[in-house]
Amino acid sequence: MNMINLDHISANPLLPEVQEAMIKAIQGNYGNPSSQHKMGEQASEAIEQARESVARLINCKAPKEIVFASCGTESVNHAVKGIALANSDKGKHIVTSNIEHNAVIRSLRRLKMMGFQVTSIPVDKYGRVNPGHVIKAIREDTILVTIMHGNNEVGTIQPIKEISQITREKNVLFHTDAVDSVGVVPIDVQELGVDALSFASNPFYGPAGVGGLYIRAGVKLWPLLEGGAQENNKRAGTENLIGIIGMGVAAELAKRDMASRVSHLKNLRTILLKDLPSYIDEYRINGHPEHCLPNLVSLSLKYIEGESVVLMLDDDNIEVSTRSACASGSLRASHVLLSTGLGFADAQGTLVITFGIDNTEDDITRFLAKLKTTVKTLRDYSPLYHK
Repeated sequence: MNMINLDHISANPLLPEVQEAMIKAIQGNYGNPSSQHKMGEQASEAIEQARESVARLINCKAPKEIVFASCGTESVNHAVKGIALANSDKGKHIVTSNIEHNAVIRSLRRLKMMGFQVTSIPVDKYGRVNPGHVIKAIREDTILVTIMHGNNEVGTIQPIKEISQITREKNVLFHTDAVDSVGVVPIDVQELGVDALSFASNPFYGPAGVGGLYIRAGVKLWPLLEGGAQENNKRAGTENLIGIIGMGVAAELAKRDMASRVSHLKNLRTILLKDLPSYIDEYRINGHPEHCLPNLVSLSLKYIEGESVVLMLDDDNIEVSTRSACASGSLRASHVLLSTGLGFADAQGTLVITFGIDNTEDDITRFLAKLKTTVKTLRDYSPLYHK
């Protein structure tokens, strides 16, 4: 029986066009992009072409504002630490939210060890930040606000444009972690008004291990990696040429096919939510019903553990997740779900279902049928469940 991948937020397959471009680049035997001979110039031109493609995807007017990185986590670390350290003469206070990715949380934890102070604001039951709380949290010594765009566990999209209006008025820099949004939904850095935005290649079917940071011209940023003068002196180290070329092609395809992809993903999400009550009962859908990523459903099942559901579905060749891949293996309940008011037990019974452009309506039907059987089996064994 064919495998059904409903864990696209953890990994996406490379599109054929991306594979072809990367294989061609490997066979081309490019030189080092920093070298001044012809092979080096060809490599540099390939990187700049990819930079332009990525810039177009997020409507970045100046491609030089794009800094390539090894992944989304590096991009987030670079933005948060780099902006904080470069602007510490103005203050050492940072504002964030309670539902950030660990890349933000742990970067801030490191900065706190260096004397920075952090205010983390709450979210509502949908996992959404109230811009009014941002206003209250900003102090005279606040230098940075970092709040993610689309949450990778519940799918909620934050009011980034409204928050950026606040930070501009307060003369505070604003970074958003958009790793799970760029290439999935339309992102326009001009409209959002952010100063820095982190993204990665794999959510839009590019290679894993490649990311990027949009950093608005004029924003002070310390390099995370010290060394050479690559990436306009913002990120040292020889670039991942083959991966960047693949990312550029994936960005072009994401830009071209954005409308059709979003429509397809929304349709699958609608079908799952509409049909779900016919298969199981006693569950909760997490995240905002309207302001949400189109490819994600967070489903909390009562009386059972999500890990058990994942393993049983895996035996039936259906792949789902319990939380983000970066937090998998942890026995602790998701801090994101707890922040929305979900109880510990229900948080442990949560599945994260994420669709891709390769999924079909039949995949949803087969998943729901297997989920029904799996939930019934586990609840029959659960001492908490009484029908």
